[in-house]
Amino acid sequence: MFYYVYLIICKDKNKTISYVGYTNNISKRIKLHNNGKGAKFTKGRKWKLIYSKKFLSKKIAMREEYKLKKNYKLRKEIKSNAKI
Repeated sequence: MFYYVYLIICKDKNKTISYVGYTNNISKRIKLHNNGKGAKFTKGRKWKLIYSKKFLSKKIAMREEYKLKKNYKLRKEIKSNAKI
């Protein structure tokens, strides 16, 4: 089974907000976020997937998710390269 680290974004008024997570079924997870059943932070917004990376183990995916959550420069770089 593969695990994915993903970055989703949403336009909120004048700014773009982002959320980082991990999952083993990325399409299902994005649908949950957009239907208000994802993380509490993501409820009530429409999200767009702009980045995902596949990993062989949950442990590695969780480690990489943590790194991406804390690395604001990398998140900003990914957002600037995305077509919003």
